[in-house]
Amino acid sequence: MTATVHRPSRTALRRLAAELRRGGLVAVPTETVYGLAANALDAKACAAIFAAKERPPEDPLIVHVDSVSAAAAVAELNPAARALARAVWPGPLTMVLPKKAVVPAIVTAGLDSVAVRVPRHPVFRDLLRECGLPLAAPSANPFGYVSPTLPEHVQRGLGDRIEPILDGGPCEVGLESTIVDLRNPARPCVLRPGAISAAQIAKV
Repeated sequence: MTATVHRPSRTALRRLAAELRRGGLVAVPTETVYGLAANALDAKACAAIFAAKERPPEDPLIVHVDSVSAAAAVAELNPAARALARAVWPGPLTMVLPKKAVVPAIVTAGLDSVAVRVPRHPVFRDLLRECGLPLAAPSANPFGYVSPTLPEHVQRGLGDRIEPILDGGPCEVGLESTIVDLRNPARPCVLRPGAISAAQIAKV
């Protein structure tokens, strides 16, 4: 298997969306870093992410969706989460919230919560709309390595383990999304710092 970089044409987006619906993996651009995407509702497809990255199964995946309503299909959005979504989504912020039953246990490492975000990269958003699925997408690199910000970084790290890479150019942020735990909206907790600061979150 050798990874191929696909320019984001309408034909390519349709082909890669079909690949995702079949349970395949696609490396995708986000505004933060490149991710390795699979259908978040397909446990077998998500298991392939863990295998390709050699990622420990106790490390949950982030689910990417194209709208707040799509986020509400996989997570229980409380008023604090909806307020934060209005302020920063689409953008580099991931919220940890109670999960809906539709999300497989492998995605959440067996936890009753799910990490979800609405990305703002236009190419990734086009793919999300084309495939009509929530996509689990951790960084597209072997576990423990530096996260990729260009298609060629993905090729070097995972080129012999995956096939399609969707080219979205250089990542704008170049740093993983901020993760905030909002399961208890009275006590929000930043689990991972990123482009959205704790001060920005506190302001909302």
